Amino acid sequence: MIRKILIANRGEIAIRVMRACYEMGIRSVAVFSEADRTSRHVLYANEAECIGPAPSNESYLCIDKILDVAKRHKVDAIHPGYGFLSENAEFARRCEEEGIIFIGPNPQTMIDMGDKIQARRHMIAAGVPVVPGTQDQLNSPEEAVGVCKAIGFPVMIKASMGGGGKGMRLVHRAEDVVEAYNACKSEALSGFGDDTVYIEKFVEGPHHIEFQILGDKHGNVIHLGDRECSVQRRHQKVVEESPSPFLDPELRQKMGSAAVAAAKAVGYVGAGTIEFLVDKYKNFYFLEMNTRLQVEHPVTEQVVGIDLVKEQILVADGHELTIKQEDVHQRGHAIECRICAEDTENNFRPAPGIISRLVEPHGPGIRIDSAVYEGYEIPMYYDPMIGKLIVWATCRQYAIERMRRALYEYKVAGLVTNIRYLRRIIDVPQFKEGNYDTSFIEVNQERLRPRPGFKNDSEDMAIIAAYIDYLMNYEENKPDNINENSSALNRWRAFGLQKGVLRV
Repeated sequence: MIRKILIANRGEIAIRVMRACYEMGIRSVAVFSEADRTSRHVLYANEAECIGPAPSNESYLCIDKILDVAKRHKVDAIHPGYGFLSENAEFARRCEEEGIIFIGPNPQTMIDMGDKIQARRHMIAAGVPVVPGTQDQLNSPEEAVGVCKAIGFPVMIKASMGGGGKGMRLVHRAEDVVEAYNACKSEALSGFGDDTVYIEKFVEGPHHIEFQILGDKHGNVIHLGDRECSVQRRHQKVVEESPSPFLDPELRQKMGSAAVAAAKAVGYVGAGTIEFLVDKYKNFYFLEMNTRLQVEHPVTEQVVGIDLVKEQILVADGHELTIKQEDVHQRGHAIECRICAEDTENNFRPAPGIISRLVEPHGPGIRIDSAVYEGYEIPMYYDPMIGKLIVWATCRQYAIERMRRALYEYKVAGLVTNIRYLRRIIDVPQFKEGNYDTSFIEVNQERLRPRPGFKNDSEDMAIIAAYIDYLMNYEENKPDNINENSSALNRWRAFGLQKGVLRV
């Protein structure tokens, strides 16, 4: 039996795994960098140990350091979370060699599905539709030009070992192929250590829809429904929801069956995701497989009522799935927004800093996966995500209304966040109607910008008005009434300047 788990990650996902461990009576071990010494996941764990300096390549990506801690703390298993080493086949292999259970698929599955070219071959063999493209690596820019002309523009040039939107180029013209090919190879080599690239036909007006799958060591595989992930910026997801408003029951059933077939084709064990592109005519194509837990897994948990982390642990411990496909039903609707410390008006630049005040939303149907607190400093070394806000309601319209309210209640002071940007996304008619694809943010750029002269929302104006009223009453009760040097009046001026309402 698994009695102690080391979580080889940080932040909200580490807390998420530890909570499941606590409910299952399993002890948790945290690892942390020097920058994360006061992080909540360190305080939450039963045991914790520092593994190095702030840079991830000196801490969270150091296999030897993590395994050393695991052995000294005598853990039974390691959960990698997502990111960092979660899809690193070498890490999974080293865990096996040390007699430690890796909570995830076996190393060979990671290798097969991590290589996009190899994954395409597996899917074709399994009868899963794939986007037309190359099945072998490209050897020269000239070959790339010929392939692109044969497939027909537009095309996507992609890194075979890529992910997270990196190592990808959209090409519309033959004269742009060589530059895109070279740039993609360079980015792939620096980001993934492998410059192999391939070409796919670009699916125009696509929806990015993924299916959560779950498999055990006894050959059982099921899917847990779909997630719509088409609100993206530079191939990075911003808002996710389940179920997709685009799919009809027939297409959902076909895609679910294809997802299960894809997982079975590689003997998948654990929780994973099959990602598809669906065109405007509702033709679907395999995109890639994520051999780990997804950032957006909570929306699936909310609509199917299944704890994916607990299922991961049980499967890793050798248990057979107790859930049958006929037992899985999507009930209601869930939406997730990623709350990040980033400046959306300055090219989404990360905005690390200290959280001076934090007010999280509460009430029916609201879930927050986060690891921050008042006084916590968002480090500059990692992803600037503050947390994930998830809402559930009985239908999509009610879920949107609940998300709007929750975003209004969410207050983070001391640094810049994307909360107002998310509010604007939720209010775009195209989103409310469920009639959007992966071009949503690009098409709605103007709507998503703050209106000129209205940088501060009504809440800020209400705060300023209330403060002015307080100051006026405060000064009237003084013998000298209001004067130019009033300290309270100066405080109001400073407040107004800070909020951008007053101009110098």
